[in-house]
Amino acid sequence: MKQGIHPDYHPVVFQDQSTGKAFLTRSTATSDRTVEWSDGNTYPLIAVDVTADSHPFWTGNQRVMDTAGRVEKFNRRYGKRNR
Repeated sequence: MKQGIHPDYHPVVFQDQSTGKAFLTRSTATSDRTVEWSDGNTYPLIAVDVTADSHPFWTGNQRVMDTAGRVEKFNRRYGKRNR
């Protein structure tokens, strides 16, 4: 590997905002927020909206999407125009 061209790869804690579950992994992401982990060390904390702990695909909780409403909204906004 060439020296000096790769970003810093370090331990980071990611926390799911909807469930509160956190996990420690390695990443190039950085943050000003920090958290003390169970090993006693302090790591940068990255807050994320969705993880495998809260994603409908992984949890089995499917949400009903109003596709008809979306199509109607699209047609109202960008639909057929008379020229």
